[in-house]
Amino acid sequence: MNREQALAIVKLHLTDHRYTHTLGVVATADELAHRFGADREKTELAAVFHDYAKFRDKEEMKRVVMEKLSDKSCLGFGDELLHAPCGAYFVEHEVGLTDQEILNAIRYHTTGRPDMTLLEKIVFLADYIEPGRQFKGVEDVRKLAKRDLDEAIIQALENTIAFLMRRRQLVFPETLATYNKLIHKKRRSDVSE
Repeated sequence: MNREQALAIVKLHLTDHRYTHTLGVVATADELAHRFGADREKTELAAVFHDYAKFRDKEEMKRVVMEKLSDKSCLGFGDELLHAPCGAYFVEHEVGLTDQEILNAIRYHTTGRPDMTLLEKIVFLADYIEPGRQFKGVEDVRKLAKRDLDEAIIQALENTIAFLMRRRQLVFPETLATYNKLIHKKRRSDVSE
């Protein structure tokens, strides 16, 4: 499947605003893939389809989680998390994309996970820093992304966790675990230098 075919499929499922966001994620992911040496074809497909399920019916997605997915941990942490694991499921079963690296990049683009692959990190970060995103702290993360992928993700996670805490919203455990894992990795590399 080429880029144009993928974009034509995903456009049917998104609002114009979200489609513009997706184009920004694709461009940003391509730039990050080039900078950090990721597979650009896989990166492009994962970025195109990352929000495939964004506007699916919430009850339908809850049913998919309950009946089709082995990991049900996103339930109870807000409906905003449903579109990532459900998106991976729908992309596999409706679009026919079966590459697990691509599907995992879609699955974890909102929460992250400990030991993310390079592709997963790129899609996660591209979704956060694409040019259409305008919020406090995003410019700092964009600057970090020019030189250190993990540092940029750590800052994005800090921003997200603090934002959720200020609003007294639940923080998904895997998001905290992702942050902790990256901090441990950073500390180990600082000690070894």
